[in-house]
Amino acid sequence: MIVDRRIVVRGLAAAPLFGGIARAQGAANLGPNRLVLLGNKGGPAIRAYAPSPSSNLLIWNNVPYVIDAGYGVTFKLVDAKFPLSSLRYIFITHHHSDHNLETGPLAYNAWAIGLKTPVDIYGPNGVDALLDGFFAGSKFDIETRMADEGRPDLRKLVTTHAYSEGPVFADHGVTVTALRNKHPPILDSFALKFDLGGKVIVFSGDTTYFPPLAEFAKGADILVHEVAYAPALEALAARNPNGATLLDHLKAAHTMAEDVGRIAKAADVKTLVLNHFVPADDKNLTDEVWTKAVRTTFDGPIVVGHDLLEIPLA
Repeated sequence: MIVDRRIVVRGLAAAPLFGGIARAQGAANLGPNRLVLLGNKGGPAIRAYAPSPSSNLLIWNNVPYVIDAGYGVTFKLVDAKFPLSSLRYIFITHHHSDHNLETGPLAYNAWAIGLKTPVDIYGPNGVDALLDGFFAGSKFDIETRMADEGRPDLRKLVTTHAYSEGPVFADHGVTVTALRNKHPPILDSFALKFDLGGKVIVFSGDTTYFPPLAEFAKGADILVHEVAYAPALEALAARNPNGATLLDHLKAAHTMAEDVGRIAKAADVKTLVLNHFVPADDKNLTDEVWTKAVRTTFDGPIVVGHDLLEIPLA
């Protein structure tokens, strides 16, 4: 029997298919409310274990939300002492591989370690195809393990939700709203706002300088914003065979450090967290360099992201 996993989010999302019972029985204790920066590297190139591509973990009232699933997210969740079988929600901001490459494999890896409960995956148009392709390639393995090892059908545990600008999710006292940002050439690229009921966290996603983001993030407790350092982009491009084209993309599609500060100041956010560094592996770009560049336009608290950095949420 073919199971239709797809749900298109229109207007205020209804509670997910299995919402409210996700951890009703035998819920693992996931620890205190916190934000964990799992991967902080901009771009898909892998040159070391850390920093790894984009991923974040938000734990709120014992419910886990993974925001973006770039390559390495499974290992980073394990490093963060997160029990993979407790995976519940995944949100993808856009379909660049450093944000979505491990979406299917993450669900699979959770299943391999004992996942038996639903996983809802939210992403822009294309999220259905992303999972369909993964499951098509894994069909033999999944069905072999179901028969040989008595596992449930992973394909029936996973539900995809295609979203656009506006309300995305509402459950567990948490609402998620999307703002279409500006990340050419991708049109379906979004910032996401998590309203936790008294605390607000906004993820910029990948975007060039985009003033409407300031209004979207107005008064947020935490703004997690991508950042690029203009003086280092020429050197980054020089290390790549497609350097000239890459440089044009980086300048057109990402936010320079000073402009990140401008967004944070206009939004009057309580704390600015820098992530998705471009470039991420230039040893000359210390925390002080990043902070100094942003500080020219924003005088509030700044956190320079590192893989596995935990930020408590009181």
